[in-house]
Amino acid sequence: MLLHFHDPAKLKTKKVVYEETYYARDSGTLEQLKELSSRRRAVEESINGSSSITAAIAREMAGGTTSRVQQDIQKLEQYLPLLENLVTSVESVGDNDRILQWTTDLKIRWTSALIASSPFNLGGPKFFRLDHLRFEFGMTLSLYGALLRERALEFLSSDLVESATLFRRASGVYQYLAQDVLPPLETMLPPERPLEATPSMASIMSLVCLAEAQAVTVQKAEAIATSGGLLAKLHYGVVQFLEEASSLLKSNVGDWNDISDRFRRFLSGCSILHEARSQRYIAGDLKVSEQMGLAVGVLRYALSNFQGKWPGEDSWRQTYKQELDALSEMLRKCEHENDFIWHDKLPYLDELPHLEGKKIAAPIAYKPFRLDREFVFVV
Repeated sequence: MLLHFHDPAKLKTKKVVYEETYYARDSGTLEQLKELSSRRRAVEESINGSSSITAAIAREMAGGTTSRVQQDIQKLEQYLPLLENLVTSVESVGDNDRILQWTTDLKIRWTSALIASSPFNLGGPKFFRLDHLRFEFGMTLSLYGALLRERALEFLSSDLVESATLFRRASGVYQYLAQDVLPPLETMLPPERPLEATPSMASIMSLVCLAEAQAVTVQKAEAIATSGGLLAKLHYGVVQFLEEASSLLKSNVGDWNDISDRFRRFLSGCSILHEARSQRYIAGDLKVSEQMGLAVGVLRYALSNFQGKWPGEDSWRQTYKQELDALSEMLRKCEHENDFIWHDKLPYLDELPHLEGKKIAAPIAYKPFRLDREFVFVV
């Protein structure tokens, strides 16, 4: 039932070497800076596709996991504590001109995976630069949240509980970004900036992850034959999460002129699918209670929502087709039964039952690593 939207994880970055920029006063600080560079290099080579490590060696280094996504998650979990410690240390010094200049010299550059691609970018993806360590921290955390989403998708076919948990963890990462990490950057962001560096985009992605977590939870509930009424509310709860995300997009129209159309289609496509599934369960309950005319009305309205909204992405078409076929078949049977047995009057649009949602997914809060290592710089 989930539409797979992999774009948020397609971030790229340029090389950063900490020990060549920050001047360490002691050997301990120098070693920490070198470790930071090493951990970051492992991340950048992997996401940029420039690593020379073989698949067998990568698997061994990652403790035996064959998942490239999990391998990258592990690399980020080794880099993030060190980076977070550096951010805390540098910010504790205050507005020291020399350290600020060092950060500028790092030339931190990342792409945006959610921005609309330009036909004029013939030389490859556009890199954005912001001379602030929080930019590096925010983009790295954004990548971490995106990879947790990817890992959740990998578990869809084998472990729904783990999949939902990973979506909730990803939501917590984005929530932490929106509330704690990115707000201080807002006044520094240039007009051209990666959307991942904005608190509002992090809030939107947090809601998307909650919608996905709830969708997986509903799938689990469907497998154990939960009542149709509850399943209808849970599916519409997914829609409510997505509508909240869409509302955030619409509330700041000027900020989202350059967001990818594919992301907008993803939000609307998921909403259409889960609203249709909710209406199918409502129609099923109406049929059981012998309100066949209402059941037909609900199904006809659900089908009308698909008109003109067929997705352009081939990978989403099969999911759309399955839901469309299920709706059409259920409507055909209900119309046949109503014509030959019940003869119920079909309702007007305003007589259809209102959709009710129940949101049960909640983020798992991201816990900062809080390393207690001291950096001593020559200032």
